[in-house]
Amino acid sequence: MKKSFLSLLGPGILFAGAAIGVSHLVQSTRAGADFGFGLLWALLLVHIIKYPFFQYGPRYASATGETLLDGYRKLGKGVLISYFILNFATMFTIQAAVTIVTASLASNLFGLSFDLVTWSIIIMLVSTVFLGVGKYKFLDNIMKYIIVILTISTIVAVSIALFKTDKGFSFQQIIPSGTVQVTFLIAFLGWMPAPLDISIWHSLWSVEKDKTTFERIKPKQAIFDFNIGYIGALSLGVCFVMLGALVMYQSGESFSNRGTVFASQLINLYTKNLGDFSAIFIGAAAFTAMFSTTITTLDASPRAMAKSYTLLLPKKRKLGYWFWLILLFIGTTIILYFFMSDMVFLVRVATVLSFLTAPFYAILNYVLITGKHTPKRYRPHMGLRILSIVGIVFLFGFSIWFLLSL
Repeated sequence: MKKSFLSLLGPGILFAGAAIGVSHLVQSTRAGADFGFGLLWALLLVHIIKYPFFQYGPRYASATGETLLDGYRKLGKGVLISYFILNFATMFTIQAAVTIVTASLASNLFGLSFDLVTWSIIIMLVSTVFLGVGKYKFLDNIMKYIIVILTISTIVAVSIALFKTDKGFSFQQIIPSGTVQVTFLIAFLGWMPAPLDISIWHSLWSVEKDKTTFERIKPKQAIFDFNIGYIGALSLGVCFVMLGALVMYQSGESFSNRGTVFASQLINLYTKNLGDFSAIFIGAAAFTAMFSTTITTLDASPRAMAKSYTLLLPKKRKLGYWFWLILLFIGTTIILYFFMSDMVFLVRVATVLSFLTAPFYAILNYVLITGKHTPKRYRPHMGLRILSIVGIVFLFGFSIWFLLSL
């Protein structure tokens, strides 16, 4: 029974690995530091709003044996071209954002005085070797251990913070106002728990999982696996908001935009308040969170580009996974050379772009899963459809609100 349960876990854990990163470590911690527990409403709401659109990735893959990209192609070539352009336009910035945060933490954790670009290259090289040697199966297996380490270290860190704090708790919820606060809220929601295009990655991983096990995962099993990853991402999001609120809220600390300084401030502030013995738990939680995101994004974007290119130009010379991975590696390095001094700006650009493109992916996933390309018995029930429509209206509304607030 245990073996059967573990064998079901895979794409859902990869989803969690991709989701738990900048959104949790940087954005959630800043939310707690700046607003206390006041943005828990936003954290919970965005998980509810985005849930259907993420779930439709594994649902469609398990129902049809195809990726969402195959489905987009069936909706029309223009749809897939739009995705291809959007993904190409954002993948370098997203990879740069997650890698620079990981590099900042690695520099602080390991104490080696490389510059951040060098650290970023080392991290991407290590990730590339892992992906080259083990391919999907290795990624599937190692991510389970990374998520376990991340979960344990984060729970221990939160427990220490709760035990050590002498602050009073206020759970009054806050509605941000003004351009600065609204921009932060949009950035917070943009990658919480993850950008919506990760639903595409999830469908790619699901199909790849079927290939490695030589067995099609049933829709109920696929959704169960997804729910585990999604609930895990939500729980750790709450944990990082709590850490920010318990340790940093009203501390008077001003966080730097420079990656190495930010990482040092983050770790030092925790150890100052919780004790030096907490450093190992904070360091492990922070680095594993970011490394999991770095390696999963480095795998998923090339998969998505290679699949899209093949669907769009089946008769042309194939530009496969390794072509796009190397291109992503080079493009990310170039961006880091120009923006390495302002990590927060880079993260904000990536998260805002993700939020503004969310309605596009939400509509596509909903149309695909409720339309003729999905067998009737696997289409979502009425409650999930209503939630989807509410979610689309919400995502459009928030995007318009943000644009009007500029």
